[in-house]
Amino acid sequence: MSASKYTFNCGNVRVSSSTLRNLAKQQVDYILGENPLKMSYMVGFGANFPKRVHHRGSSIPSKASHPQAFGCDNGFQSFFYTSNPNLNTLIGAIVGGPNQNDGFPDDRTNYSHSEPATYINAAIVGPLAYLAGSYSS
Repeated sequence: MSASKYTFNCGNVRVSSSTLRNLAKQQVDYILGENPLKMSYMVGFGANFPKRVHHRGSSIPSKASHPQAFGCDNGFQSFFYTSNPNLNTLIGAIVGGPNQNDGFPDDRTNYSHSEPATYINAAIVGPLAYLAGSYSS
């Protein structure tokens, strides 16, 4: 679009390549914390991010800190189904995010908002790569 200077109308708005780039940046900024809750939905990014991610590996303790064996059900009952923050920070994972009212309960049992699914995380790779390249010197 940029090279050909192509534009199109979306309702009564003229859309250009810069319109789409600005929208992409706004969406990434929202995910990373420029939102009403000032929360980054990328775990480990910024000061305020989800602490109760719906991810079993980050919910249970490491063998180094919990050498006793526990079965699959014990891991769920003792660690996954608690309201405590995850024992391991799943750095870089993006969770499902807020509800339609910009609320985020940070509850690992609410998987639609707190699960770091591949269809969420895969989709941000392109915009992050583009933005990183366009803002680097």
